[in-house]
Amino acid sequence: MAARRARLQDVYDTAESMPHVTSETSSRGAVAYQVGGKSFLSFRTPRKDAFDPGTGEPYDDVIVFWVPSPDDKEALVQDPSSPWFTTAHFNGHPSVLLRGSRIGELRRDQLVEVVQDAWLSRASRRRAETWLAAHGPG
Repeated sequence: MAARRARLQDVYDTAESMPHVTSETSSRGAVAYQVGGKSFLSFRTPRKDAFDPGTGEPYDDVIVFWVPSPDDKEALVQDPSSPWFTTAHFNGHPSVLLRGSRIGELRRDQLVEVVQDAWLSRASRRRAETWLAAHGPG
């Protein structure tokens, strides 16, 4: 059986399924998911650092995912055909970007793993260890 393609709703469902998660919505409607007061995933409002090269218009569907390490970031963004990307604004920041319009290029299990890793990278050691003990890595 073929793995199902990821959907935008999978981002919300997975983030909300993680323990101790809260969400904040900005005055401009951007949602950020947090664990222990630390964001691990957020939906960005349009910004000039991520834009359509053809029109120059800022993307209005960028999602930010925290990552565990610079190596994890590099692994996700190194292939230019991948839907994962970064911008100069995020140089040195432990996160990767994904346009919602390209989410279907990922399998659901790939997206779920990145959301879970984002949560694990921001959760307290105790919360992360408890979750890993119950669910195992990957």
